[in-house]
Amino acid sequence: MPEWFESPDDSGRDGLRFSCTMCGNCCSGPEGYVLLAEADITALAARARVGREEFVAKYTKETLRGLSLAEKQSDAGLDCVFLDREKVPGRAVCGAYEDRPAQCRTWPFWKSNLSSRFAWERAKRTCPGMDQGQRHSVQQIRICRDQVDI
Repeated sequence: MPEWFESPDDSGRDGLRFSCTMCGNCCSGPEGYVLLAEADITALAARARVGREEFVAKYTKETLRGLSLAEKQSDAGLDCVFLDREKVPGRAVCGAYEDRPAQCRTWPFWKSNLSSRFAWERAKRTCPGMDQGQRHSVQQIRICRDQVDI
């Protein structure tokens, strides 16, 4: 049975559109988690120019699902420890963009957002980049979706 995002939209094309607006909404809000694989820890520690143990102590927290990036308080709620709201005025910039974890790289193409059109529309309420900009093919969406269990 086809998935809902395989059906052509008003333009006659399948897939979904998404382009990041650098709003920071996916990187802040209530307490959450960004799960880290060993490779993520290695890459992010190198980016932060610290050893693995110092990285874990300074930039992560334990969750029921595993090690996660830590958060810091901001006017928007709890921001990812790598989110920078000062570098580019009016934008939220990821300070670890090139080495961001799979959970971040695959947003918004998570199982939870793709389970139905309703779930996509619900996530879209906080993400102005959804249904905007670049079109992603069904194959690209499935590859992203299958990288993380969210």
